Amino acid sequence: MKIIETAIYKFSIPMHPFTIATGTMDFAQNIFIRIHTDAGFYGVGECSAFPMIVGETQATCFEMAKYFAAIWKNKDPLAIEERMNELHCFTAFNATIKSAFDMALYDIAAKHTNQPLYQFLGGSKKEIETDLTIGIDTPAAMAKTAIAYKAKGVRIIKIKLGKKGDEDIERVKQIRLAVGEDMVLRIDANQGWSFETAVTVLQEIEKYKIQFCEQPMRHWEDDKLPALRKLSPVKIMADESVFDHHDAKRLLNAGACDYVNIKFSKSGGILEAIKINAVCEEHSIPCMMGGMLESRIALSAAAHFVLAHPNIIFYDMDTCLMGHKTDPVKGGLQYNGFIPTIPDTPGIGADADEEFLKELEQIVI
Repeated sequence: MKIIETAIYKFSIPMHPFTIATGTMDFAQNIFIRIHTDAGFYGVGECSAFPMIVGETQATCFEMAKYFAAIWKNKDPLAIEERMNELHCFTAFNATIKSAFDMALYDIAAKHTNQPLYQFLGGSKKEIETDLTIGIDTPAAMAKTAIAYKAKGVRIIKIKLGKKGDEDIERVKQIRLAVGEDMVLRIDANQGWSFETAVTVLQEIEKYKIQFCEQPMRHWEDDKLPALRKLSPVKIMADESVFDHHDAKRLLNAGACDYVNIKFSKSGGILEAIKINAVCEEHSIPCMMGGMLESRIALSAAAHFVLAHPNIIFYDMDTCLMGHKTDPVKGGLQYNGFIPTIPDTPGIGADADEEFLKELEQIVI
């Protein structure tokens, strides 16, 4: 089998503004690709650029995708590790756009064997439940949102924090009072705190029953994570500190965290995500499946990955529910309340809506 061409789209999805500690996103800066083969079918991939975390934008991803498509032309799409090594040799980093190309190869490989991706990866069906995230706002506004989430049947809320410590404590307090004791609450500071602020906030909010805290400090302060972990009554999850399995080894060998968040747009795709999860399994560290602002295409791939990796026990798979104003996807993952389910069609099982694609900037290489 050979790759004959790649179609690349600026997959811009309008959305309500979403705010985290490091900035606000006004639209989902996604890229969608179709890698066509001489076997008569194609693989799909999607990535979501989040500049304040990964340093890539939709524009940089689009330009880099042109180079990647040219490198892979007339190559075997089933040799996944070989193809990905070609991209790593061509450019360092750029994990976000690499993840779209990686995803498309896995879609092709699963379709080639006529299996859904989770079966191709060695998995089986199980029930998973996603949280729903509240972006940073005033404590009162966030509490109001939490009440609305509870009315919709949400049972797990992720709270974005990372601003002033005393205000963040108040945010958590107001949300816990608003939703009661049964709601699972987890927090994400997105690198927003200093070590001292992290210690203060985490010790103060213990009484509000917090499941874990994601990425309390900047990644360049990873050397302080072991000390924070000892002082914190709330478990620590590494996110922006773990881009690849080398990062995972470094942190876990240092005893720096209790959990790790895996995201395709951060790891460079499924191949590297498998390696990160393997390192975590070796250290008995459970993982979470997370994301940026992906549509149901990339979320479908994430769900397949989860079903093949029992070490992933937390699910933050709500990205298309966080203010996307349109759903440009056919097939793929569906939500039964907040229980994601995927079809048993070959490959990822999702594709982009043709009418939506017609309006987008695109190129075929």
